[in-house]
Amino acid sequence: MTTGVERLFDELGHFNRFQACLYFAAIFQAISCGIHYLASVFLVETPTFLCDGPSNITHVLYKNHSSSSLEEIWTHYKPGDGPVVVQTSKGDQWELSPCSKALRLNVINFQYDFFGNKTMESCGSFLYDHSEVEQSIVTDWDLVCEKEWLAKLTQPTFMLGVLIGALVFGDAADRIGRRPILMATSLCQFIFGVTAAFTENYYLFVVMRFLLAMVSSGYLVVVFVYVTEFTGIKVRTWTSMHVHAAFAVGIMVVALVGYLVRVWWIYQIILTLSTSPFLLYCWKFPETPFYLMAKGQYKEAQELLDTMAYFNSLPSTLKVSQLKDENDRALLKDTKKHLETEKRLSILDMFGSLKMAGRSATCWAIWFIGSLGYYVFSLGSVNLGGNQYINLFLAGAVEIPSYLIGCFAMDRVGRKKTCAPALLLAGVACILIIVLPQDNDLLAIFLSMTGKFAIAIAFGLIYLYTCELYPTIIRSLAVGSGSMMCRVGSVVAPFCVYLADIWIYLPQLIVGILAFIIGILTMLLPETLGEPLTSTLEEAEALGSKPYTKNAAVDRLEMKQSIKA
Repeated sequence: MTTGVERLFDELGHFNRFQACLYFAAIFQAISCGIHYLASVFLVETPTFLCDGPSNITHVLYKNHSSSSLEEIWTHYKPGDGPVVVQTSKGDQWELSPCSKALRLNVINFQYDFFGNKTMESCGSFLYDHSEVEQSIVTDWDLVCEKEWLAKLTQPTFMLGVLIGALVFGDAADRIGRRPILMATSLCQFIFGVTAAFTENYYLFVVMRFLLAMVSSGYLVVVFVYVTEFTGIKVRTWTSMHVHAAFAVGIMVVALVGYLVRVWWIYQIILTLSTSPFLLYCWKFPETPFYLMAKGQYKEAQELLDTMAYFNSLPSTLKVSQLKDENDRALLKDTKKHLETEKRLSILDMFGSLKMAGRSATCWAIWFIGSLGYYVFSLGSVNLGGNQYINLFLAGAVEIPSYLIGCFAMDRVGRKKTCAPALLLAGVACILIIVLPQDNDLLAIFLSMTGKFAIAIAFGLIYLYTCELYPTIIRSLAVGSGSMMCRVGSVVAPFCVYLADIWIYLPQLIVGILAFIIGILTMLLPETLGEPLTSTLEEAEALGSKPYTKNAAVDRLEMKQSIKA
């Protein structure tokens, strides 16, 4: 029989009507996190462009193609394969390239090839092919050539905001509560999202996106805690892991809206408004029972339990005083052990022995490659060939079955036996993309989606696996440090995607090699399926080598604490 605060789920249901309504309402707004994280794929899309020529053009030549206007030549033009030659009504001839233009001197005939003298000039403005992209921030603010780095800085800046937001709002949620943070971050997502659409310069746009990243990350971090504190231990793995599925739906929304809307500021507004109905009911969200009990708000906690019982059609017999007494007794049994080990709460204890050092390094590596691979596969899906909108949609859709299969596998064959093969599969898929025929877009897309499927399993699993690999005294520290490595991976990911400019498959090569090596290292970790949570470093080091027993009440209490962490 579960004791302490966890017992409320035995009495009121682990995932009954009240929790189900609250869960789906909360993760609905998590869709917006997936939307804003990936929105830049089309916000900063760079269409084919040329240095703008004179206004009085009468003839245009490109290779063997001729026309009377530049707009008619886009279907034939290939960047890097020679300039476009134009002639004005005055007889002047110009060679237009993406980042420069040249005035031909002493011309006689209007022909494509010219071997005479030219006067080079820089571009004052640019001409864009609007057949695919009507407006992006690149076309509005000419973020090409010497300003190209500004466009490429947009996504890394966003990811930096994600890192900072996770730190700021994660701590704030522990101080002032989960409910106010969910409400504040949701409202700010709407405000910053709409404001970004109406910015008139690049720098203000980046600031708005940075703030949007902070609040989106804050919501995503806190909603994980919120839903796990409202669901029982029997379904907690499924409910926490499937928050990722809502994020994946957000990626699919980006692909759909990007296909339908080719003007960036309208696209941004529609994406922001897509989850705005959440603002109409989020103020009705209750605070979690765990937070109310931890802060001594017993009257509010009792009212919440009575409400849960009413909505779940159960008798309201559970009293907060009973839960408090049971919780205090369970904590008292373990107080001496925690007082003895409290002084050792340091990140150095994660590396206190050779075994723990290897375990910590491997866990950090899994966190890093999980995030790096996830965003490289997502952001890079538009570079695979074929239809970029379908590619991005598939990159989101493939995640949903990955979480279903991942949850099933981790509870049947084990954490290690699910995580390691997933990383190895991601590595193999990346390598196959490179070695197989490169003119087959469908094969490249299939292998990329296989890699995304596999990396999503490992990425979703590592949260719980890390909790189970470390003892109570450093469990929060282990998850927190791992999460930092995850954020580092997300910041590095856009730069990795940009390496496709050097070689289109270089990002896959990097992710593939790292995933394969880390997958092999993961096989050296202990299996935690069916093992009780550990309290001391000695017990943690013994994982996988010898069985041990401990108080069931304390074990249940620690499971609750580990999931919250």
